[in-house]
Amino acid sequence: MQNSLFGLLLLLLCLRIGKSVYVIFTHREERNIVLIQIGLSACFLIGVTLFYYLKASVLNIKKIPNSWKLHFLLLFSFIVIVGLLSSYNTNPSFWNNYFVFFIYGVWGFYILCSSFLLKDIFRKLISKKEKSTTSEIWLVAVFIANLLIFSAYIIGYFYLYLIGTITFSVVFYGLLIFLLFKSNRENFFKDIPEKYASKKIEKIAANSLVSSLHKLMNEKQFYKDTNIKLNDIAKELHITPHQLSQLLNDNLRKSFASFINEFRIEEAKKLLQENNQFTLEAIGFEAGFSSKSNFYATFKKVVGKTPSEFKKQFL
Repeated sequence: MQNSLFGLLLLLLCLRIGKSVYVIFTHREERNIVLIQIGLSACFLIGVTLFYYLKASVLNIKKIPNSWKLHFLLLFSFIVIVGLLSSYNTNPSFWNNYFVFFIYGVWGFYILCSSFLLKDIFRKLISKKEKSTTSEIWLVAVFIANLLIFSAYIIGYFYLYLIGTITFSVVFYGLLIFLLFKSNRENFFKDIPEKYASKKIEKIAANSLVSSLHKLMNEKQFYKDTNIKLNDIAKELHITPHQLSQLLNDNLRKSFASFINEFRIEEAKKLLQENNQFTLEAIGFEAGFSSKSNFYATFKKVVGKTPSEFKKQFL
C-alpha cells in the first residue's frame, strides 16, 4: 500500500511540475486552461498524499483504512466542485490571486503534520546514538524533498516562477542518485523495522486508531465472540498485532483482555437492565463471557456488584 501512495505522490507532483513547465514554454494566448487547472488541483492533494504515505510507512499499515479514503475523497470532491463552480477559464484572477494561497496553505498544513510523524526519526538522526535504517533515511529524504519543492513554489510565486521547476529537477535527481548509490536500496519500500515500530505511537495517529477501534467494536461486536483474538481485530484495523497491543498498552493503559471485557460488561449491563427472562448465566454467555464464573468475577471487579445485585436495581 505504501508503494501505491508513493506512486500517487509522484504523479501529483509531476502534474504540478508539468503545469509549470507548460506555462513557462507556452505563449499565454496558446495555453490550454484545462491543463493549468488540473496542475493546480493536483497541487491541492500533494500534502495529504505525502502525509498518508509517511503515516502508512511509519505505522506499517498494510491496507488503506476507510477513514483515509473518505478524507482523500472529501478533499478531491472539494477541489473538483470549486473547479466546476469557478473554473480557471472563467475566473483566472480568483485562482491566481486568492485560491492559490488556500491550495498552498493546505499543502503546508500537511507538511507540518508530516513533520510530527517523523519527529522520532529526526531525533534519532540528530542524536546519532542509534544508527538510522535505510527506510528511515528514505522517509526523511522524501519529506525534505517535498518541503523544498513547497518552499520553492512559495518563493517562486513572489520572485522567480521557474525556481519551483528547477527545485523539482534537483530534488528528483538527488533522490535518484541516493537510490542508485545505496546497496540496500531494495529496503526503501519495505516496512520500517519492528524496533522502530515498537516505539509509542504518536498522539495524532493513536487518536485516529483508537477512534477506529471503538467504532469497529461497536459495529461488529467482536466482544461477543468468546474466541476473539487480538490478531483478528488487528487484521480488521489493517495494522499489525504488535501495533494493536502497543496501542492498548501505551495509549489506553489496558490489556487486550481488559479492553474486551469492558465491552462485555457494558453489554451485560444492558441485558440486565432490560429485565428479560434470561438467566444470569445466559446473559453472561450472550455478552461474550466463556463461563459463569468468569462472568461473575469480572462483573464484580469492574462494576463493584454481582450481576444479581445490579439487576435488582431495575426490578
